This record gives sequence, C-alpha cells and structure tokens, in this order.
Amino acid sequence: MASATQLIGLVKSHAEGDASRFYDLAMQLSATEAQKGHKRLAEQLRQWAEAGQNAQPHSPKMPIPIAAPKGDLAEFIATSYPPTRLNDVILPTSIESELAHIVVETRMREKLEEKGLKPRRRVLLSGPPGTGKTLSAYALAGELQYPLFTVMLHGLITKFMGETAQKLKLVFDAIKTTRGVYLFDEIDALAAARGGNNDVGEARRILNSFLQFLDEDTGPSIVIATTNLPQILDRAVLRRFDLVLPYDMPDATAIKQALERRLIGFTFGRVSWKRVTDCALGLSTADIIVAAEDSARRAVLSGTDKITTQELIDALLRRRSLQRIGTDDDGERSSTLLSQGSRSNTPVSSKGRRGRQQTK
Repeated sequence: MASATQLIGLVKSHAEGDASRFYDLAMQLSATEAQKGHKRLAEQLRQWAEAGQNAQPHSPKMPIPIAAPKGDLAEFIATSYPPTRLNDVILPTSIESELAHIVVETRMREKLEEKGLKPRRRVLLSGPPGTGKTLSAYALAGELQYPLFTVMLHGLITKFMGETAQKLKLVFDAIKTTRGVYLFDEIDALAAARGGNNDVGEARRILNSFLQFLDEDTGPSIVIATTNLPQILDRAVLRRFDLVLPYDMPDATAIKQALERRLIGFTFGRVSWKRVTDCALGLSTADIIVAAEDSARRAVLSGTDKITTQELIDALLRRRSLQRIGTDDDGERSSTLLSQGSRSNTPVSSKGRRGRQQTK
C-alpha cells in the first residue's frame, strides 16, 4: 500500500488545487503498486489520474475565499488575493530569479523535506521607495495563489506596555495556522537597532518579542518584510531572514522595459530611447509608470495612439518636478513644509510618492 508520505502529499496537493502535482503523485503511486505486483490497482490509479488530467473544468479556477480576520486581528491585518504575477513586476534578473525560486521551493516542499531541508520562508526586501518591494510581495502571493495578509503596523504598535507584543503574538499564531504570504511593510518601525539614542525599554521589548516569534515560527506561511532604511535595522533581525534582496533604482534597460510594458497597445514610431532613458534616470519604477500613464492619457484625449519622444520626456519632467516639491535648492526637505505635517504628505499619486508612506 501507499506510504504515509505519499498519501499526505496526494491529499495536500488536492487540497491546494495543485493538479499537476496531484497527477505526478498519483502516477508515482501507480508505479509503486505495479512494482509490488498489484497490477489491477496500479492500472486503476493510472486511469483515474489520466482521466482527471484530461477532464475539462466546469468553471474558471478561482481561489477559495477566506474569512476576513476577526476580533483584534481585524484591527491590524488586511486580506486580499492579488492577481499580480512575477512577470508583472519590473525587476533585475537576479531578484526575479530568487523570487521565482522561492515559488518553486514552496511548491516542492515535500521533496526538500525528504532530505531534511526546508523551503525559504522569510524574505527581507530592501531599497528606495517605488522600486517594487511591496509589489513583489503581491506577486509572490499571486504566483502561489496564497492570500496576502498585510500587517498594518500603525494598528499593531501602541503606547501601552506589553500590548504590542500581545498583538504580535496574534499575528504569528495566524502565521502558524493560516497559510498565506504575510507582509510587514516598512519593518524598520518595528525592528530598529537596539541601543540607539532614541531607544526606550518598550521598543527593546517589542524587538525582542519579534525576534522570538520569528525563531518560533515553523508554520507553512511566507513572511515578507520591506524596508527603506536597512541601515537602522538591528543586525539580529537580518540574521532571522533566509533571504535579503537589495532593490535599486532602475537602469536604462529597466526604464525602457517599464515604459514599453505599460504602453502596450500604443505605437512608438521613432522614439529615441536614449533621450528618454537619460531623462528618466534617478526616478523610481513607480514614477516612470505614472509618467507613462500620463503620456498615454494625453495621447488618448488627443485622438491618437502614438507616443512620441517629446511626449514621454515631457511626462517624465513633470514627474521629476513633482519630486522637488518640499525640497530646497540642495534637494533637502524644506523645514517649513516639514513643520506642516498635512502638507508635507500631500498625495500626488499613491504609486509614486517619495516619502515613507509611498508604494514600494
């Protein structure tokens, strides 16, 4: 008969909706039974496996809805099923390859566990705002068809002693029991280095609790953390992550790729990509995509689908000029604007803001 490992793998692949792995395991089971001389059973297993492989689905495959977090968890965890895939994110080849391998490792967990290995489950994404960190977490969840649980730190961190640690425990209990991708965005608010000038006892306790919960985490979920300020993170936090990926501002190749991908359906004619990419250098991927959308809107309203070099450059320059709002001649934040909290955070676009609240 089938081994316990084979049966668990078969049931798990069915529960996860992984038809390809279910078929492979069923065929392996058929071969095992054939070797044992159970010819009829092996043939029946093979026939049913192939019948399932060839069956036409009655409806498009959709993820199974999950219940929204309730009680205290609902205050600081948001849930979604992102449609984003890794191909939708403009990333350097090295980073895209690492994220793709995380997907493979997660899908082939049993094969690793047979050799005493585990898939990497804790990933830290580090780099400037607008370079694709948060979007990468969405893409990982989309690739795996996992729910994305976004931990909202503003609801998690409180001024009352011990309360934040209690809330953290609720989050990590969920990580252990409810499989998904858990995103801690801008983790530096939770994991700044101990011993700094502004260090207080409660901050140290929160960090120590976070480290302890990471050490105790043996669940099936993936934990993604992002930071714009890696230099302030406690070194002990960095050691807890299986993979640390550095995100940088896009180079000329990535700029061209982002513009072309966002402007699919438009014609470019004789666009001078050298002039366009030179103008865009220093802008984040999010800023570049916003500029592409700006030029596309103007083209549509002008009754054309043609994008010219000058239109792209003009859109990029408008985007760059917005980045200078609130800075002095040296590019530093204006103290006047900084003293006016609501004005310094005026949203121009949720994709392209350059402050701590912008999309990664």
